[in-house]
Amino acid sequence: MKNYFPVVFIGVVLLLSTAVVAQDTMNPLTLLELSRVSPIGISEDQQNVVYSITNVDVVENTKSTKLYVLPIVGGIPKEISDFSDFIIHDPKISPDGKWKLITENVKMQKISGQDYYPFLEKSNVQIYNDLNYRHWDTWEDGNFSHVFIENTNTKERIDLMPNEPYNCPQQPFGGDEDYIWSPDGVHVLYVAKKKVGKAYATSTNTDIYSYNIKTKATSNITSENPGYDTQPAFSSTGTLAWLQMKRDGYESDKNDIIIYVDGKKTNLTEHWDGTVNSFHWSNDGKKIYFIAPVDGTVQLFEVELPKSDKKPITIKQITNGQFDVNGIVGHTKTTMVVTRQDMNHATELYTVELKDGSMKQLTHANDAIYDNMSLSKVEKRMIKTTDGKEMLTWVIYPPDFDSTKVYPTLLYCQGGPQGALSQFYSYRWNFQLMAAHGYIVVAPNRRGMPGHGVEWNEQISKDYGGQNMHDYLSAIDALAQEPYVDSRRMGCIGASYGGYSAFYLAAIHEKRFKSFIAHDGIFNWKSMYGTTEELFFVNWDLGGPYWEKGNETAQKAYTVFNPAERVQDWDTPILIIQGGKDYRVPIGQGLEAFQAAQLLGLKSRLLYFPEENHWVLDYQNSVIWHSEFFKWLKETL
Repeated sequence: MKNYFPVVFIGVVLLLSTAVVAQDTMNPLTLLELSRVSPIGISEDQQNVVYSITNVDVVENTKSTKLYVLPIVGGIPKEISDFSDFIIHDPKISPDGKWKLITENVKMQKISGQDYYPFLEKSNVQIYNDLNYRHWDTWEDGNFSHVFIENTNTKERIDLMPNEPYNCPQQPFGGDEDYIWSPDGVHVLYVAKKKVGKAYATSTNTDIYSYNIKTKATSNITSENPGYDTQPAFSSTGTLAWLQMKRDGYESDKNDIIIYVDGKKTNLTEHWDGTVNSFHWSNDGKKIYFIAPVDGTVQLFEVELPKSDKKPITIKQITNGQFDVNGIVGHTKTTMVVTRQDMNHATELYTVELKDGSMKQLTHANDAIYDNMSLSKVEKRMIKTTDGKEMLTWVIYPPDFDSTKVYPTLLYCQGGPQGALSQFYSYRWNFQLMAAHGYIVVAPNRRGMPGHGVEWNEQISKDYGGQNMHDYLSAIDALAQEPYVDSRRMGCIGASYGGYSAFYLAAIHEKRFKSFIAHDGIFNWKSMYGTTEELFFVNWDLGGPYWEKGNETAQKAYTVFNPAERVQDWDTPILIIQGGKDYRVPIGQGLEAFQAAQLLGLKSRLLYFPEENHWVLDYQNSVIWHSEFFKWLKETL
């Protein structure tokens, strides 16, 4: 009996995977079992790169990770047990080696019933007096993550934020980049949003603070900026840089690189029509390398520090191609090590020659799989929008595509809403897997996406049901004219804002689509406003709360742009997917939509994951997600 479940489980997965997918194309199980490459760093002698490979065991629902070292010039990777022999400096150790930065939760607020009534040990009530009572997928319990400096010898600890109920790293996605040492070892810089309650929920104003370990005094380096200040990093010469967004409440504002020299702050990317994802100092401190979305991809750039106020700042794009450079590991004098992926390939390490941008694959964790697999053709097309602009659209074709045949086609609606639709490789919304199931995928870079200029990116705010919906339809209409697209079998799919898009298009598509799939999508803006946690998002993008009757912008969002106000026009089968621990787009959104579809008499299905948040992260749940996804499309298309 011990082996019964694994055997049956594998059999079911293989049956679902091979029902419509040839053995030489991607299937859900293979997707999950791809090796996942993650960089750790470059050795101090700049000869080797250290990285990890994680593999998933779907049957056991577990993962395992191994460490490897590889010469930057290429060669055979060597497995190692730790990387101490390669002297990769621990950035959390002070320059003099006396102190170490650590984080630890500190109980600072009463929340639970036991906090208020210690004698009622079996109670499980939670009591809140202000907002921010939950965030992303976690209810607030009164604990806050604080940065401590710990004496490496005595283990004495000093809390940098005593008696302050603020988190560092930032919640929910901050990391080690949020707290660093200054080169002289006297200051600790950390990122925090020093607000609580309603102010926290309605603001994006994080600041960079500097704590002096000698005087124990804290100063705010970015007090004049009302928006995000993140990712502080010092150059080898001691110059501080960080990323900055100017406007409070706007989480997708233009992200710029700021440097701080001799008390003066300079915006290096102010006049560049783009937004920065992340950056990395050059070894000599004279340049900053950064990655940013551009034309449906993510590329590597460089900017030189200005030598004077009169000399213009120049920005140079180093790499160019149909791929995403999604991370910088480090560099030698002439060569950069980066992570790279595209719609047919998961992340691998590559080298980049800084002189000419030429690239060479360094790791080959998944070559054996891809070399024996028919890959999708990914085509870049420019499509005219209803307002006369050119819109980049990715079209992903099934492996061994034959233009004399006809194929069912999916319109993919990106989330965000201001997330780049680039050459990313997802383990959830995977275009390679969709194409392998025989679908053409149409993925338009509609209004609201970075990489096409700030104006294009910002247009979507307060216009959710407007131009970007026309952009979606322009893309699918253009492809529907192709003889190989079966215009009688077209579907519309998306998650988050893409899920909202599916809900909205379901009422206005005028019989274009035969099926819809919406994952964690917004269905009713009024209940969304009343239950989501980061209120700055809805305040900015909708224009304010629904009860402001004189606010015409907000009222339009809650009526004209509200799928719940248009649900009576739904006429097409719809699959609705919802995570139980999604507090960004809470459970009521999916339940309201499913209930409406059922009462309208539509073929509909609810796929509910009680323990998942805005994403499906559990491996076996992911297999079921993919299986139900393609099962629904097979039933309805």
